[in-house]
Amino acid sequence: MIAIFLAATAFITLGLMLNKNTFVNYSLVLVYLALLWGFIFLQYRQLNVLQYDFFRTDSLAILILFAMGVVSIPAFFHGYRYIYTRKEPPRSRGFFFGAMVALLSASAMVYMSNHIAATWVFVEITTISASVLVYHHRNIKALEGVWKYVFISTISITFVYVGILFLSLSLKHAGVTDLSFDSLYANVNNLNPFWLKLSFLFIFTGFTVKLGLVPMYTAGIDAKDKAPAPAGALLSSVIVNVGFVTIYRVYSVVARTPLQHWANTIIIISAVLSIFVATVYMTRIKNIKRMFAYSSIEHAGLIMLGLAAGGIGVYAAILHVFLHTFVKPALFFQYNQIYRVYQSKSIYDMGQYFKYNKYGAIALLLAFFSATAMPPSGLFISEFLIFQSLFEAQHFLILIFVLILLTIVIYGFGSNVFKLLFTPPVNFDESTVPRVYPWESFSQYILLALAVYFAYFPPELFVNLLQDAVRLIPVN
Repeated sequence: MIAIFLAATAFITLGLMLNKNTFVNYSLVLVYLALLWGFIFLQYRQLNVLQYDFFRTDSLAILILFAMGVVSIPAFFHGYRYIYTRKEPPRSRGFFFGAMVALLSASAMVYMSNHIAATWVFVEITTISASVLVYHHRNIKALEGVWKYVFISTISITFVYVGILFLSLSLKHAGVTDLSFDSLYANVNNLNPFWLKLSFLFIFTGFTVKLGLVPMYTAGIDAKDKAPAPAGALLSSVIVNVGFVTIYRVYSVVARTPLQHWANTIIIISAVLSIFVATVYMTRIKNIKRMFAYSSIEHAGLIMLGLAAGGIGVYAAILHVFLHTFVKPALFFQYNQIYRVYQSKSIYDMGQYFKYNKYGAIALLLAFFSATAMPPSGLFISEFLIFQSLFEAQHFLILIFVLILLTIVIYGFGSNVFKLLFTPPVNFDESTVPRVYPWESFSQYILLALAVYFAYFPPELFVNLLQDAVRLIPVN
C-alpha cells in the first residue's frame, strides 16, 4: 500500500502542477484527501507490521497520522478560499496544492519510518515542498523567507546526516550495519557511548529546525510568516510533528542506555531556552502572524520538558503534540480572515474585530484561550500533566521559571489579541471591509472542539494508543 500511496501522490502532485483546468485541479485534491484517509485507515489495520523493511506504523505514527488527516481537510478548504479571494492564476494554484500534497505525504512517511536513513530522506522532501509554499507569493519578502528556510534547513539536515554517520560508528562495535530503529533497540547495549553522544547531539540539533526549538527555530518563524496562512497552519502542526516524531524515536534509543540523564539535560536546556525566546518575542512583537509562529516555539519547549521529565510527562508530551495539531491551525486559518479585513499583519492597524467578523472574533478568542492552555482548553490537561511531571522529577526551579515565563506569554499574547478584538482601529476605512461569511470560521470551531474532546473525554482506543506510544521510552 505504501508504494501505491507514494506513486499516487507523485501522479497527483504532477497533475496539479502541470494541469491548468480548475475542475481537474480541485478533483485531484478531493481524490488525494480520499486517498490519504484510506491510507491512514489501512495503516491502522497493519499496526506494528514491518513494511518494505523501512516502515512500521506503530501507535505514535497512527496518532499523528490521524491528527494530520483531520487538519488536512480544512487546510485544503482554506487553501481554496485563499486562492479564490486572491484570484490567483492556474499555475500558482497548481503549485500551491501540489506542494501541500507532497508535504503531507512526505510527513506521513516520516511518521511511519522505521529507519533513520529513510527518515532523513523524507524530512528533506518536506523541506523542499515547504519551500515551494513559502515562496508562493514570489516577491522579495517571500524570497528572503524561503532563502532563510532553505539555508538553515540545509545546515540542519547536514547536522542530522553527520549524526547518522556517528550512529553507524556507534553500531560498528557490535558488528551491525542495519540502522533501523528495531536494530538499534536490539543492539542498544552494544552501542559505543562516545559516538552515541555525538550522534544524539547532531541529530537533535538538526531536527530542532522542524520542531521549532533552540537553536534552529528561526527558520520556521520566517517560513510561517511568509507562507500563505493555510500553509502556515501545516508548518505549525504537521511539520512540528515531524520534528517531534524524529526526536522522539532517536531519544527512545538513547533512553535505553545510561546516557538518558545526559540526554535529558540537553533537552531541558533547549526547551527552557525555547520558552524564554518565545516569551521575549511575544511581549514585543506586533506582527500578529509571527506571534502565532512564536507561540509554537513555546509549545515545542513544553513538549520537550515533558519528554525529559519522564513518567507522566512522556504521556503528556504526546498528548500535547496531538492536541496542538488541532489548536494552532485554528489560529492560522482565522488569520486568513483577519488579513482580508485589515490588509495588514500589524496589530497597530487592527481593532474592533467583533464589529467586522463576529463569528471569526469568537473563534479567535476561543483559539487564544486554547493556545494559552486556559480551562477548558484541551491543552490545559496536557500542560498540567507536564507541570506534574516536572514536580515529581524535582525540577522545582525549572517549574517555577517556566510558570513565570508562561504568565508573561499570556500577558503578551492576550494584550495583542484583545486589542485586535475590542480596541478601535486607527485611520481605518470601514468601506473597504469585504464580506466575511460565518461558515468560514466553522472549521476552527470544529478543531478547537476536537482538542477539548480528546483531552477531557478521550475514547478508550485513543488512550490505549497513547499508552502504547509511551512504552517506547523506558520508565525512569
